[in-house]
Amino acid sequence: MRYQEALEIATAALLRLRGHTIDVLTVSRPRDVQGAIELSKIASKLSPIIGNLLEYAITRHLNETENWQEDSQWIRQDPGFPDLILSGIPDIQPGIEVKTWFPLSTEITARFRDSQTHFSANQVKVVIVCWMLEYVLAGQPKIVDIWVGDALEIATTRDNHYHNPPSYVVMEPQDTRQRTRNLQQTNCHGYKFQGTKKQFNQAMQLIQDWGDKAQQYRPDPDYQRRIRQLTGSFPYRLDTNFAKMDRINFPSLETFKAHVLNSIYTGHSIQSWIRAIHSRDRTVLQQLVDPSAPMPIE
Repeated sequence: MRYQEALEIATAALLRLRGHTIDVLTVSRPRDVQGAIELSKIASKLSPIIGNLLEYAITRHLNETENWQEDSQWIRQDPGFPDLILSGIPDIQPGIEVKTWFPLSTEITARFRDSQTHFSANQVKVVIVCWMLEYVLAGQPKIVDIWVGDALEIATTRDNHYHNPPSYVVMEPQDTRQRTRNLQQTNCHGYKFQGTKKQFNQAMQLIQDWGDKAQQYRPDPDYQRRIRQLTGSFPYRLDTNFAKMDRINFPSLETFKAHVLNSIYTGHSIQSWIRAIHSRDRTVLQQLVDPSAPMPIE
């Protein structure tokens, strides 16, 4: 089995999880409206826990539902990138990076910082698992929808979206392959220009001296050397919001997000649930405490 075939089979298996509840954790239904209010404030804090539990559940699902070749199985790397790899395959090793999204919390806050130089063989898929609790604020995690993208395409789109020197530069990690695994660096970083207008004009002149396509992002060592020269000559600050999946303008991901927010979940759109819960609408919260309570018309 080649790695491309393995990724196709794994992707199809993951997409079949849509609509399934995952028996990893159960949140009890609140007893009263005040309990629902308090639960709505902290429900987002479940995301890191459920994210890790979903990674384990997905690994188990892949191994139990598909017939992989002898001595091959999906294993979860913690820590490590990607989250899941298919071990024992006599070829390029395929991998799946799992990101989770709880829409009642915020935007898709998961970050993807890994350098595009790691994906020359298109051997890694990025999977975003959108989940809700069965009864909005209670029950087990339920997979609402799943998005799958190619890691190399995402990394390239990210770098092209952000990189705009001298205003903003994307910088590759240093070559740390000779270090032990826990000290190796694989993440790109984004930096914003913080100098004066005069310094900006000087930086622009430096970039123009680089020649044609100077502002087009490249991960090669020569171009990265120039970027480091630029950031070493002028003031820049690290952008802590760099590489958020929700901000890279990846078309199919934007379509996925809109579809999820407009989809109907337990009678109403997820976007409607978000508005009602964030506004602490007591009528809506009462319906979550007592399912027989009347639900207001949107």
